[in-house]
Amino acid sequence: MKNLALLTDLYEYSMANGFQHYLPQTRAVFDVFFRKVPDKGGLVVAAGLQQIVEQLQDFNFSADDLEYFRSLKLWDEDFLQFLANFKLECQISAVPEGMPVFPREPLITVSGPIAQAQLLETLILNIFNHQSLIATKSRRMTQAAQGKPIMEFGARRAQGPDSALYGTRAAVIGGASSTSDVLAAKKFHIPTAGTMAHSWIEAFPDELSAFRKWAALYPDNAALLVDTYDVLQSGVPHAIQVFQELQAQGHQPLGIRIDSGDIASLTQKSRALLDEAGLTSVKITISNALDENIITSLLQQQAPIDNFGIGEKLITSSSAPVLSGVYKLAAIEQNGQLIPKIKVSNDLAKLTIPGPKKVYRLYYEHTQEAFADVIALADEDLIHSERITVVNSNPLQLQKPVVLTNFVAQPLLHPLDFSQKHPVPTDVFAIQRTSQRWLDELPIETKRLTNPDIYPVYMTEALNKLQKDLIAH
Repeated sequence: MKNLALLTDLYEYSMANGFQHYLPQTRAVFDVFFRKVPDKGGLVVAAGLQQIVEQLQDFNFSADDLEYFRSLKLWDEDFLQFLANFKLECQISAVPEGMPVFPREPLITVSGPIAQAQLLETLILNIFNHQSLIATKSRRMTQAAQGKPIMEFGARRAQGPDSALYGTRAAVIGGASSTSDVLAAKKFHIPTAGTMAHSWIEAFPDELSAFRKWAALYPDNAALLVDTYDVLQSGVPHAIQVFQELQAQGHQPLGIRIDSGDIASLTQKSRALLDEAGLTSVKITISNALDENIITSLLQQQAPIDNFGIGEKLITSSSAPVLSGVYKLAAIEQNGQLIPKIKVSNDLAKLTIPGPKKVYRLYYEHTQEAFADVIALADEDLIHSERITVVNSNPLQLQKPVVLTNFVAQPLLHPLDFSQKHPVPTDVFAIQRTSQRWLDELPIETKRLTNPDIYPVYMTEALNKLQKDLIAH
């Protein structure tokens, strides 16, 4: 794992240098949160925590890094010595990977010496924003597919190798079942998937010869791409011929893939041809720039599709390519106490929520359905509360007091123990299953792909008062 300590913005180092000069060992608290859900959706699926942990466990500066810093002639030797001796002293709490989360609530909190905590901003946001974005897009596509497998095919369209590698992992957290990316499959123990490219068919004298050569190599994994020339006049008839030859040899054909054309019509007619030939178990996979809207449309047309191979629109989240997570100061130490801090703006959407905080998910007392999240001050205990008064955390919405009763509260932020080799779960499919369980707990209206209801995120009366007092001050 390469060290990414230098993957940050220059001003992080300039500020850290200043903090070492003027606020040495002063502790601070930073929150990571986002303000807007991509694709006008109802939720975001948190992802990226494993890579964040791995990077923070190995956060250091090499002799070569220090020489580069000296060449910039920006900072003195005291600061470079601080970097040379860097040992992470920050405490970090985070929501687990796969957790469905909502705007404005803290998802990662970093507490520690302010110079150290400041240096982590860009790295944490880079990883969290990217992987949460892709996990969220994958969740939308998986939901649209209604239980039919999503195969991640996007490596060649990703914005670089790391985006392909960790985007694949995030896609599986969001619901994908396999990948064509061999490196991601090996690193994260994900099943591989794939058929062939059109170049295979074109390389042989004719389509039938190409199919037969492939079947000879992979008799028990014969998935044939049937749209190189003509799906119904050539591709499917030739595939049927080869599949019947395989069956005669005792092998079970796998399927066909269609990558172009009128997918709804072609899959219906291909299914009829396959079934007429007795090949009812042969599966149909489709690809070709799919997204959740196309998937929904195809299934509404009753297209007989068994698998979806999805590339660029998943691995890049092309319809909403940014999750604008931010890293904001919430409190700073003065005279041995943490003093809440706030950012105010004429743009109310950029108002921050001050102070060290906790986040709770509230469930109805006699069911497993979640009905709201509540942001509370760090010293407020909602687990043992029977009644709380809250207001909407979004300053752009009505902040009328609401009384909540008869609930069970579960904390969402959990401290990470960096003394462990694996402070967070690493089994990507276990994370996927847990994520689905958490999704199942949410109201169905908040999970709609279009026009979802807004899931309530409140803040406690005490936190609201603190925010108002700081604004007034």
